[in-house]
Amino acid sequence: MPLDCGAMMSDITVAYNTYGTLNEDRSNAILVCHALTGDQFAASRQPLTGKDGWWNIMIGPGKVLDTNRYFIVCSNVLGGCMGTTGPKDINPETGKPYGLEFPIITIGDMVRTQALLQDYLEIPTWFSVIGGSMGGMQVLQWASAYPERCFSAIPIATAAKHSAQNIAFHEVGRQAVMADPDWLGGKYLEQDKNPRAGLAVARMAAHVTYLSESALHRKFGRNLQDRDSLTYGFDADFQVESYLRYQGINFVDRFDANSYLYITRAMDYFDLARDHGGSLPLAFKDTKTRFCVVSFSSDWLFPTTESKDIVRALIAAAANVSFVEIETDKGHDAFLLDTPEMLQTIGGFLKSTAISRGLST
Repeated sequence: MPLDCGAMMSDITVAYNTYGTLNEDRSNAILVCHALTGDQFAASRQPLTGKDGWWNIMIGPGKVLDTNRYFIVCSNVLGGCMGTTGPKDINPETGKPYGLEFPIITIGDMVRTQALLQDYLEIPTWFSVIGGSMGGMQVLQWASAYPERCFSAIPIATAAKHSAQNIAFHEVGRQAVMADPDWLGGKYLEQDKNPRAGLAVARMAAHVTYLSESALHRKFGRNLQDRDSLTYGFDADFQVESYLRYQGINFVDRFDANSYLYITRAMDYFDLARDHGGSLPLAFKDTKTRFCVVSFSSDWLFPTTESKDIVRALIAAAANVSFVEIETDKGHDAFLLDTPEMLQTIGGFLKSTAISRGLST
C-alpha cells in the first residue's frame, strides 16, 4: 500500500471488532472510527484495562448504533498499538521493533487501510461512517476519498484541518515523551524500557483539552483530595491534580509512546482543503453522501466554528447536510458521554437515512 509520505507498506495487519450481524445484501454495515487514544474495542471489554468499551453508550441492542439492526465494524488505526501494524511491531528488515523507522502516516493512510479492510469484508458500501475527534477526521477523509463507498457520514466534534493551537498542544505532548530518558530515541522496546513519565505527562496535558472549564469546576472545583488542609508541598493536594495523575498513569499501561507520536503527527498533518487546491468544497465535489455534522458548545479543542466551516463547504458542494450544535458543558469529551441530544440527533438521522437507503427493518 502506498503511503502519503512516499513509502510503501506491505503485510499490514489490521485488528478489528464487529458487533451485530451483516444482512444478506450487505447494506447495513457501519464503520466506527476511533479517536486518538481509542481502539477497536468500541463496545467490548478492553483486554489491557478490563474496562468497558469506549462507546458503549452508542453501540448495542436498542441503542443508537443498534446491533439488532446494523453490523458495526471498528478497527485499530494504522500506526496504532492494539494489534494493527504500528511502530512497536517488528520491522521484517531488521528483526527489531520499528520505533522511529516506522514511516510517517496520515489520516489518509488510516482510511486507505480501512478501505482494504472493507474489501476484505466484502462490504461494497458502508451504510454510514461515524466518529468523533480524530475519528471525525477519518469520516471526512472517507467522504472525500471514497464517496461511492459511504452512503452517509457523521463527523462529530472535529475539523477539516488541525488548528495551530491543537498542533501546539500535540507538540508539548511529544516533547514530554521525547524528554523522558527512557524514550532512548524511540528504541525503548529494544532495551525493555518504557518512557512512562513522559507519556503520562503528555496524556495529562491532552486530557485538560478534552474538558471545559465549567466541567472541571463542576467535577472538582478547588476540592482537596483525601485531606482536610493543604500539605504545603507538591503532592496532589487538589482533586483535579489527582484525577489528571490517574489519567496519566492508566494511559501508559495501554498505549505505546511511539504510537502517540505518530498518531498525533497524523492529526497535525490533516488538512482536507490543502489536498484539493486549497478549496474545501472541492473535497466534496459531486458527493452523493448524506452528512450529519455535530458539534458541542463547550468544545474549545474543536469549536463549533470549525464544524460550521465543514457545513459551509458541504453546502457549497450542494451536499445533503444536517448540522446541530449541542448545548453542553461537557467539552470535547461530550461525544463519549451520555449526551441525550447527541443520541437523539444521530439516532434520528440514521433512521431517516435508513429509509432513504431502503434498509429493511
